[in-house]
Amino acid sequence: MRNTVRAALRAVLALSAAYVLAAPAQAADPIKVGMTLALTGAGAPAGKMLQAAIEIWRDDINARGGLLGRPVEVIVYDDQSNPAGVPGLYTKLISVDKADLLLGPYGTNYVAPAMPTIIQNKRMVISYTAIGINDQYHYDKYFSMVPVGSDGVNAFSNGFFDLALQQNPKPQTVAIIAADAEFAQAAAQGARDELKKHGLKLVYDKSYPPSTTDFTPVMRAVQAANADIVFAGAYPPDSVGIVRAANEIGLNPKMFGGALIGQLVTPIKVQLGPAQNGIVITESFVPSPKMNFPGLDSLMQRYQAKAPELKTDSIGYAFVPFGYTNGQILEQAVTATKSLDSDVLAKYMHSHSFKTVVGDIAFGKDGEWAKPRMIVTQFQNIEPNNAAQFKSGEKQPILWPPDYANGKMIYPYADARKK
Repeated sequence: MRNTVRAALRAVLALSAAYVLAAPAQAADPIKVGMTLALTGAGAPAGKMLQAAIEIWRDDINARGGLLGRPVEVIVYDDQSNPAGVPGLYTKLISVDKADLLLGPYGTNYVAPAMPTIIQNKRMVISYTAIGINDQYHYDKYFSMVPVGSDGVNAFSNGFFDLALQQNPKPQTVAIIAADAEFAQAAAQGARDELKKHGLKLVYDKSYPPSTTDFTPVMRAVQAANADIVFAGAYPPDSVGIVRAANEIGLNPKMFGGALIGQLVTPIKVQLGPAQNGIVITESFVPSPKMNFPGLDSLMQRYQAKAPELKTDSIGYAFVPFGYTNGQILEQAVTATKSLDSDVLAKYMHSHSFKTVVGDIAFGKDGEWAKPRMIVTQFQNIEPNNAAQFKSGEKQPILWPPDYANGKMIYPYADARKK
């Protein structure tokens, strides 16, 4: 009888122990971080870099024990660079996948259509490199990972025109060419605002359809205007066409460049090679001793080691640091608040700063960076068929702002073309 009772007690204790061990497993269900990214289509070069970056962050945070003692799972859907498909994918992330935290999408054209869904569901989100999204919504749970700050789209032209006015002889006239698409048109409007501030004369201002493939007629029309400055707003495929056509017809203003987004991507830089010499562009990040923030070297070394396998940009500075930073901000906000609640997280993010691989960041009005930090660079002495030359930043020195400048502008444009 005693043996039977003891056996029963042992069975009860074993079941109790099993229950106790099972309880933490339930509590350790993953925290889901959901987003869409352009993994195919025109936005894929950037989208794939951002995916690689957030997955490196996921691996890092899980190696440290996860968030709130739970592993992190990243859910990424390919929005195929199609704005129309983005709202449905965010509805799926929220309603079907039950994502705890949201990031993305990439780029102004894709974030804009996601906003009504995110607002309707009262979710906090940090987008990737989208500009001016919250100007119309003033949604208190939206944050943007792009250093334009309160300057908005003007951040793609204010440093450009500041530099122009420092040159001798001083330029007087401007031509603007831009794609008939949301970002390019916004960048062009920013350029119009800035040139008016500086008393420059706009002598040419045209748009081209996004479907354009032959840019020779477009750039011949720009050339005929004979402007001192040519400012362009273009996505990656257009950037290639514009630069090639300008090179082929011998476009020769005093200054040429602007918001040429294609020039942020290493394969395009390599493809265009010396045709880029002298072009001045505005961007968010380049390798530079003055921008070597804690943790950046380690991140970029790990990314660059994976890039051949991932078939992504071999250098990656334009997007990878910002993708990783989104994860760092989530990590710091969730850890500090011990919460996944969108209201709690948004309130904390509006009132605290964050240490990241792109430096210290604080968010201001409408979720933009409190302090703008776009930079202006110039392609100088570019060699053909050489990706490695872009790894150190020496061939693309920072000209503006003064705090980060590590080179001087070659002016006029023709002088840089000779080198």
